[in-house]
Amino acid sequence: MTISLQEVADLLHAAGESRRPLEPVHSRIGAGDLDKAYAVQDINVRRREVAGSRAVGRKIGLTSVAVQKQLGVAQPDYGVLLDDMAVPDGGEVRPGRLIQPKAEAEVAFVLGRDLTDEHITAADMIRAVEFALPAIEIVDSRIVDWRISIVDTIADNASSALYVLGSSPRKLDAFDVSGCEMTFEADGQKVSSGAGHACLGSPISAALWLARTMARMGRPLKAGDTILSGALGPMVRVEWGRRMEAHIAGLGSVRVSFAAESNT
Repeated sequence: MTISLQEVADLLHAAGESRRPLEPVHSRIGAGDLDKAYAVQDINVRRREVAGSRAVGRKIGLTSVAVQKQLGVAQPDYGVLLDDMAVPDGGEVRPGRLIQPKAEAEVAFVLGRDLTDEHITAADMIRAVEFALPAIEIVDSRIVDWRISIVDTIADNASSALYVLGSSPRKLDAFDVSGCEMTFEADGQKVSSGAGHACLGSPISAALWLARTMARMGRPLKAGDTILSGALGPMVRVEWGRRMEAHIAGLGSVRVSFAAESNT
């Protein structure tokens, strides 16, 4: 039975509202059809904007070569950051907001100028970054048991849910963007580690890919946009009732608490 992209978007939206994940949707969209997957993503982003949410940037996913190979792709993907996805540094997330969350530590960039040229260079990208912040991205999936293909995750807004930005901005010359070491802890116990080079060689390289991609699509990144540049180490499953903190050398720390399930 043929199903429209609007109907696929409706299924994903309903799964998020009910917090009941559904079976993978790639067979309904077309295996490997990234354009249609992004079209489904757009439908649900517009739905949220009509309801009052505001787009404030983009997130980059699949920045690990190992994960790309696992999903059979050779490039990252992207999703849209909305204002109501932001959690304050040190804030608390309650279980009722999420389905099957995981978390990862990243470098976030905030732009100081528009990036409208799809042929920009790494130097252009560096000049455009006004400041960087440590970040925790809380990813989630409306697909049962995270059984995702590239099409499933793109349609599901690149599996993005919430994000936390640190509170002390740094200029790019204040830390080693490519070589910075990351430690991710839950209640003081290390659960993940990595470095800037794990993100496409450098978080700047990931941001450059995004800027070129968005300019080519006629949706250029703008001054003030936030970019989550991709994971610096393996993502970890969220355990309710714990506090997570990411530290990135030279950039600082960011933290978030996950309320115990009995508090919902």
